[in-house]
Amino acid sequence: MKIDKYVSVFNIGLQNTFVYRWNYFLRALFGLIPLAGTVFLWSAIFKERGGSLHGYDYGSMIYYYLLTILVSNLVTPTEDEWQIAADIREGQINSLLTKPMSYLAYRFSIFMSGRLVYTFVTLPPIALIFIYFRHYIALPDRVMTYLFACISMVMAALMQFFITYSLAMMAFWILEISTIVFIVYSFEYFLGGQMFPIDIMPNAVQAVMKWLPFYYELFCPVAIFLGRLEGAALVQALAIQTGWLLLTWAGARAMWKRGLGHYQAVGG
Repeated sequence: MKIDKYVSVFNIGLQNTFVYRWNYFLRALFGLIPLAGTVFLWSAIFKERGGSLHGYDYGSMIYYYLLTILVSNLVTPTEDEWQIAADIREGQINSLLTKPMSYLAYRFSIFMSGRLVYTFVTLPPIALIFIYFRHYIALPDRVMTYLFACISMVMAALMQFFITYSLAMMAFWILEISTIVFIVYSFEYFLGGQMFPIDIMPNAVQAVMKWLPFYYELFCPVAIFLGRLEGAALVQALAIQTGWLLLTWAGARAMWKRGLGHYQAVGG
């Protein structure tokens, strides 16, 4: 069957990725260090202001950052862009072009295997942090909240993969893509909700940010889980996120097609 070859790629990716399990574990462990700074920062802010900030108190703000760490570890690609760029730059895609295999599906299989291993290895330290801050955790009461949050998180993972894939396609034209990658990732960090919750921004700014893809790469599933997106706002968010998912998928396919044409034209 056609899917069998991608299952084989997934299994190979699983084995190769698992070799770096301690690297992933240490990365996740030290990645939690900024959380300590965040805790002290918001503690000082709430002590100074008193009360709440746009519906967040100190406990719900800490809970928000715990969820962003969890979701980020579940959906964010790990070095996929550098691996794809290396395939292009070093000519390794030549062997794949001769096979009846979609490179996008091939890389997606590797992405899925990497996410599985990364999640398995990094969940223990994250679980310990959740246990430490358990007094601030308030799980949703409604089953549908879990369902919509999971749907949004899956779409966020797919969006991040397609954006990463599209960025890596720039390697068809330029040798070093790191500058472009870091610029885009800076926007993701600032506008995606990792630095601060999007909904503490002024309404006019939020209205603009809701139409950008970054809003749906992390903040959207977290906000749904926290119950900060409900009713018509939830429906609108999922509809826009679906639209961005389709656009990023189409963009990834278009970048591969144009890049491959350029690659073959220059004798790659």
